[in-house]
Amino acid sequence: MTTMSGYKLTVPLALAAAFALSTLAFAQQSPPAKQAKPAPKSEPKSEAKPAPAKHAKQPAQAPAPGGGQPTLLGQFGDWGAYTASNGGKKLCYALAKPSSSATEPPNRPRDPAYVFISTRPTENVRNEISLVMGYPFKPGADATVDIGSAKYAMYTQADGAWIKNAAEEARMVDAMRKGSDMVVAGESGRGTKSTDRYNLKGLSQALDRVAQECR
Repeated sequence: MTTMSGYKLTVPLALAAAFALSTLAFAQQSPPAKQAKPAPKSEPKSEAKPAPAKHAKQPAQAPAPGGGQPTLLGQFGDWGAYTASNGGKKLCYALAKPSSSATEPPNRPRDPAYVFISTRPTENVRNEISLVMGYPFKPGADATVDIGSAKYAMYTQADGAWIKNAAEEARMVDAMRKGSDMVVAGESGRGTKSTDRYNLKGLSQALDRVAQECR
């Protein structure tokens, strides 16, 4: 468990920047350009080749902080388990994106949202939860996470969020392991409210794989 300052903030936000979610002032890292799907110039539309079939629950490719490539350890439902190196220090994490999202007012644009659960053995950090919402939060506003009947307040900064009461983090991870879904709610600096729903199936296996890799 760590405090809200220092490494706790910089690593998840560096990951967020690497995922091309947003550039944060203290991350000092520019998101990589997204690869556009090339359009055939000479091939008629009617004869365009279909896109290659994707495997179910194919994970997003996740550039690691510090510019290294992560290694996918396994995909478990919506949850990918990864390992990477940050400044020569080993990092492992489980990651998922929402299974559904909604905004109020409807259809407001935003960057992709993710949830990370990271382990950094050299810092004695295990199962640290961080959220990326895809927009800068309303200053001073908390995000909320609902898992079944349990509700957790999340401290926010820029487009990231972390558990407000560090003493609840282990209980939140346990609730995520046992739950079926998780609902994350937040409000942007422009007043747009968002609700993201995450499918928790596969999370326990992803965390077990992370723990196996980062002992």
